[in-house]
Amino acid sequence: MDGNKVRIADVAEELGLSTATVSNVLHGKTHKMSEATIKRVEQKLEETGYIPNMAGILLARNNSRIIGVVVNDGEKYEGRVLEDGFVMASLNALSREMNRKGYFLMVKTTADIREIPAFASMWNMDGLILMGFCWADYETLRAHSRISFVVYDGYLEDTPGIVNLVIDHYDGGYQAGQYYKKLGHTKALCLADNEICMDKERMDGFTAAFAPGEVTRWKIPMLAKERRAFYEEREEALRRSGITAVFAVSDYYALDFLRFVQEKGWKVPEDIQVIGFDDNAASKESVPALTTIHQEAALRAQKAIDCIEAMRDHVGCESRIVLPVELIARESTREVPCHSL
Repeated sequence: MDGNKVRIADVAEELGLSTATVSNVLHGKTHKMSEATIKRVEQKLEETGYIPNMAGILLARNNSRIIGVVVNDGEKYEGRVLEDGFVMASLNALSREMNRKGYFLMVKTTADIREIPAFASMWNMDGLILMGFCWADYETLRAHSRISFVVYDGYLEDTPGIVNLVIDHYDGGYQAGQYYKKLGHTKALCLADNEICMDKERMDGFTAAFAPGEVTRWKIPMLAKERRAFYEEREEALRRSGITAVFAVSDYYALDFLRFVQEKGWKVPEDIQVIGFDDNAASKESVPALTTIHQEAALRAQKAIDCIEAMRDHVGCESRIVLPVELIARESTREVPCHSL
C-alpha cells in the first residue's frame, strides 16, 4: 500500500481475490457471489478504511442487504416493548439468521404505521418484518409502500407482497387443555386482554379440550396496575370457585398471574397450576419454571428471511405459512392428587 492510500488491488491481494471481485462488491454486483465472500470483502473494506462507513455504498445498491424489523409499541407494553419475552426471542433469532446470511438488521419501535414507509425507503431496505400491528395497518402500509414485507401473526387477506407467518394458535391452546385434562383438572380459567384474533384462537383451542361449562374466561386489563386491581377484586371468588388450572395466552400474563397468587399465599402447583404460551426465557427461570407452549423462533426467522429473499427476487412464496407448536411441561403443573378432585 502507498502510504495511507488504500487501493482496491491492495484489498484484493490481502483477501486472495481478484480486483474485479472486490469492485463488484463495491458496486452491488454480487448475484453470482457467495454470502461468505461478500461479507469478507465488506469487512476488509471497513477495516482498511477504504470505505470509512459502509452505509453510503449500501444505500447506493439495488440490494442494500438491510432488513428492517418494526415492532408495534402498543399500550400494553408501557414503553418497554423490546423487553417483552416474545419480542426479545424473535429479535435474537432474526439477528442470528441475518448474521448467518450476511444481512444488516435495523430495528424500529412505533405505534404509528405511517412512519414505516419513510423508514424503509430511507435505508433502501431489501424487506421488512412487522410484529404486532393490525389488519388495517398492513393494508395502509401496502398502499403506501412497494417494499415487500413479512408479518408475524397477522390477520389479513392474501395480498401480493405480504407474507403472513403464523403459528398454530388453536392447536397450542388445545395442547394446553388436553394436558390439564390428562393431569385430572376439571375446572380451568383462561386469561387474555382481548377476545379476538390469535388470543381467541388460543382460548378456543383450550376450551375445546374441556367439557361445556368447565372453562371460565377473564378479559384482563392490559396495564399492570389495573390488572393487579382486577385480580385483587376476584381473588376470594377464585378461591371458592374450585378452579385449579389457569391458561394465559402469553408467558407474560402467565408469569404475572403466577407472581400475584404466590404473593397471596397460594402454592404453585399444589394449590393452583399455570400454563403460558411462547416459551420465552423468563418461563424457564421462574420459580417454579413455567409449563408453556413452545414456538420455534429460529424456524420462524429462517422462514421470514427466505420469504423476503423470494419476494425481492420475484420468486413465488406462499402468502400464509403456519408453523407448529409444542407443549413444554415444567414445574408449574403436575398431576392432581385424587383427594383434590
